[in-house]
Amino acid sequence: MTVPPPPWRRAPRRRAAKPALSQELVVKTALEILAKEGFDAVTMRRVAQELETGPASLYAHVSNKDELAELMLDAVLGDLPLPEPDPARWDEQVKDLVHAQIDAMVAHPGIARVAWNIAVPVNPSSLHQGEAMLKLLRAGGLDLKQASFAGDALSLYAKAYAYEASGWTWGEIDADDVSERGEQMLAYMQSLPADAFPNMLRMGEFFTEETATERLDFALDVFLAGLKVVAARNT
Repeated sequence: MTVPPPPWRRAPRRRAAKPALSQELVVKTALEILAKEGFDAVTMRRVAQELETGPASLYAHVSNKDELAELMLDAVLGDLPLPEPDPARWDEQVKDLVHAQIDAMVAHPGIARVAWNIAVPVNPSSLHQGEAMLKLLRAGGLDLKQASFAGDALSLYAKAYAYEASGWTWGEIDADDVSERGEQMLAYMQSLPADAFPNMLRMGEFFTEETATERLDFALDVFLAGLKVVAARNT
């Protein structure tokens, strides 16, 4: 017969079963490390450590850190809405989509760098985002070739803007170094003859942290205005 333990003796605690290892869990864990420790901390070894397993076990789900980074980007973009095209306000929808993509990349340190380094994103969320953008541009009257070129340009601009903004947000750009260089540039510019560079010597006042969003919207508005002209020629 089985003898029960005496009441003063604690029964051994059962350790909670670990969730089954999967690609989704690996990516989720990597994003958690990213949020707490930054992109450089996300390594296969660090993710394995967090999952209480060995790095070799991850390779059944993710081939290397480059693939993991792409999957992380895909997960970030997967949270974004996919707008249904409205021909009456397609331009506003394009701006909203670009802003959403930028905000998502900037919210996760290093993800904009990943996006910039991928020449042609072919993960599911990236494909859905690309298709959504093409649908909006087609709703504005562009043919597929025009929409493809426009979508590519908008994607490049969004990634470049997010890359720069991420540098400031997450400290990848050294503010002290930039400030020192800015003072040197200002002194240099002020030493130049005003009559030779009447515009260049004044434009610095428009490039501040406060004008960042305004500059983005200006570029998008001008670009979209040009697209409307192109679309009008198609009719």
